[in-house]
Amino acid sequence: MADERRADLGGTARPDRAADSGGRARPDRTADPGVRARADVGPDRVAGGGAHAGRTRWWSWTAPVARRVPEPWGFVLAVFAGSKLVLTLAGVLVLPAWDGVPGAPPPGETAMRGQQDAVSSHRWFSLWFAWDSFLYEHLARLPLDRPWPDFGFPLLYPFLARPLAPLLGGHTAWALLLVSNVALVFQLYYAYRLGGRLLGGAEPAGGRRAVRYLLLLPTAFLFQAALTESLFVCLALAAFWHAERSRWLLVGVVGYFLAMSRSVGFLVVVPLALVLLREHGWRAGPGAWPRLLRQGWPLLLVPAGWLTFMAFCRWQSGDWFAYQHAQETGWGIRLQNPIATAASALTGGNSADALRVWIAVATLAVAVVGLRRRADWPYLVYTLVMVLVPLSMGPPVYKSLLRYLLAAFPVAFVLARWARRPGLDGWLTAALALLQGALFAVWLTYWTHLII
Repeated sequence: MADERRADLGGTARPDRAADSGGRARPDRTADPGVRARADVGPDRVAGGGAHAGRTRWWSWTAPVARRVPEPWGFVLAVFAGSKLVLTLAGVLVLPAWDGVPGAPPPGETAMRGQQDAVSSHRWFSLWFAWDSFLYEHLARLPLDRPWPDFGFPLLYPFLARPLAPLLGGHTAWALLLVSNVALVFQLYYAYRLGGRLLGGAEPAGGRRAVRYLLLLPTAFLFQAALTESLFVCLALAAFWHAERSRWLLVGVVGYFLAMSRSVGFLVVVPLALVLLREHGWRAGPGAWPRLLRQGWPLLLVPAGWLTFMAFCRWQSGDWFAYQHAQETGWGIRLQNPIATAASALTGGNSADALRVWIAVATLAVAVVGLRRRADWPYLVYTLVMVLVPLSMGPPVYKSLLRYLLAAFPVAFVLARWARRPGLDGWLTAALALLQGALFAVWLTYWTHLII
């Protein structure tokens, strides 16, 4: 089963051409020996090399530092910083262009603009806060020595910001953004590790493609925002990474917090259990139960995370299902047939709803095609849960559907595998970047309800 776990998504593992038969990277024999020699020159030699040395001194000092950064943290931190810089520059350029344009922001979004200004007068910073961000800020500020008034959201994300706010001068909103971005860094780390394992073993090319396509998903800019997306996906990736390595106690601990970060989190116990079942050759008869229970009992911690939140609701309100009742009262959310919900959006005449659902259909199609092998079924089931559960909540979640779809990280891994085909990588990258850019512009112009 080890070979099956290491197989790439929907295909066989193919080593990178730069690796020898033992999996070790070969030096590039086509490189100019003179170039390699210059790259190895130390700072002290460069200092005595005259004008030519002055032209190379800027990188000769940084190269040894970069080599000392453990793999893959150098790549992860570079990608994080690069994506942050690109999106921030886009915000700085796009936001002023829409100032004064009639209808921007729409009347229903002007209140959010005031809340953003209260966070910071610098729009490059405040643009990362949108509707739910301020609800999380409210939960992070509520005193714990009084009856709890709001059960509409799980509490892990706002509670992580509580101890950080005093360190940031009492700015709770800043603490929320810090939590999101730290979670994004670790999310990219686990995407690199898990993607590399699933896309072709130990070679770094697969992990780097996995990270790149995760950040190219249509609404991946939300990972940078003061929302729960980066925290949830980080914990989901970590749970699967440790499951693939049979570290089931860690899976249970991570899954406990995963379930406390979003209501759908406790359902991830199902695909995680499939990873365990796959490890045992898909044998689930009575004779296999003792081994499965002995190894996989920590999976019980995953639903225990959500039960902890339900117990909190019972303690504060006397109602185990206060969260469900708050959602029904505040947003009109009720469980429905997800297929019927999708069909009503596609035939209802609302182009925005139809666009959201078509993207959900495309997400399902990519998952079904790319994850059809039995070895990949845990990731297929996970993707089905992340797509169908929001649709089962009915039309009220249409406005947030594109946000919820971002949790379906296996789709990025499938795209990364397809991108190994010659010529396809560039087209996929360009298409996804254009789609994300258009949606990011929508976000920046305050039609945020198209996305969240």
